[in-house]
Amino acid sequence: MTSRPTTEQHLGDLARLRRVRDRIDREYALPLNVEALARDAHISAGHLSREFRRAYGESPYSYLMTRRIERAMALLRRGDLSVTEVCFEVGCSSLGTFSTRFTELVGMPPSAYRLRSADETAGMLPCVAKQVTRPIRNQEARSGGRG
Repeated sequence: MTSRPTTEQHLGDLARLRRVRDRIDREYALPLNVEALARDAHISAGHLSREFRRAYGESPYSYLMTRRIERAMALLRRGDLSVTEVCFEVGCSSLGTFSTRFTELVGMPPSAYRLRSADETAGMLPCVAKQVTRPIRNQEARSGGRG
């Protein structure tokens, strides 16, 4: 018995991981957790977390929060919702956790971002503003490596 997966098993794992990532991208605003994602992918939560981190450089939870923060940034730039409304709109249930994670990824609290972004992105197409303001998700990207 070998401890290394076969090529077929490895490809199957990658396909499952891609489906999980795609689901997070689509359903970021819904209540998602690693256990439910793993159960739906027919693998254990521990295996999902390890393999997701190996494939994408961050945990499934971190990836989910980054998607939520990216969407929150777009809603805050729009300017018609309060920070609390944006928090709940993107699927966060705790304003404190949302604000902390937002500040970690963006470098400023959501309320400050909302005020500042209105000036910085004025006149930009939304697709350009999204790219210019995209948060840096992981340490490798911050140091100029793979992101």
